Amino acid sequence: MSTQDGSGNPTLTKSGMGIANGLPLEIADDSPGALRDAVQMLLDMEAIRRVKHAYFRCIDTGNFEELQDLFHQDVTVHFIGGTYEWKLKGKDEYLSSIKASFHNRSVGHHNGHHPEIEMISATEATGVWYLTDNMWIMSANNFTTGTAIYWDRYVKEDGRWQIIDSKYERIYELNERQPEDPKFDYHYLGKYGNPPAQ
Repeated sequence: MSTQDGSGNPTLTKSGMGIANGLPLEIADDSPGALRDAVQMLLDMEAIRRVKHAYFRCIDTGNFEELQDLFHQDVTVHFIGGTYEWKLKGKDEYLSSIKASFHNRSVGHHNGHHPEIEMISATEATGVWYLTDNMWIMSANNFTTGTAIYWDRYVKEDGRWQIIDSKYERIYELNERQPEDPKFDYHYLGKYGNPPAQ
């Protein structure tokens, strides 16, 4: 993924992210079926929001058991930061990468804001999210803070929404080397997380 789409425009526009307008947010007619379809679409949008909010909660708490249920088996990932670029394919590879970052020598704080969800069909949707995050990796003496724009694709299979594609690009990122560990008064992963992989 480059910082521009094929037309030379910046990536972080709807066209650059490949985000098309979804189904109209309106009731098609006065029939009970149309009302039922509109209510179902709102319920699906809420379910998608819950999936993404659970994602942020699960990574910061190292809750890999619940996290794995949020991803489709064939999920693809492409994240661009200031000092890294992740390209991953498949749920197992993605979970392995997350486990390598969230351990008892790390602290994560990830908040997803301002969801822009487009329902493409009854079983496919896209979502754009604004990320704000802080990440301490004490095992690498590093602190990262910044913001990014996520854009995801979701699919509904067997009545459950999952993330099948996830990308982000930073708006800004600051990295600082830390000569010593921060003095946290409480450190959840320090108490419950696994040691970093050797």
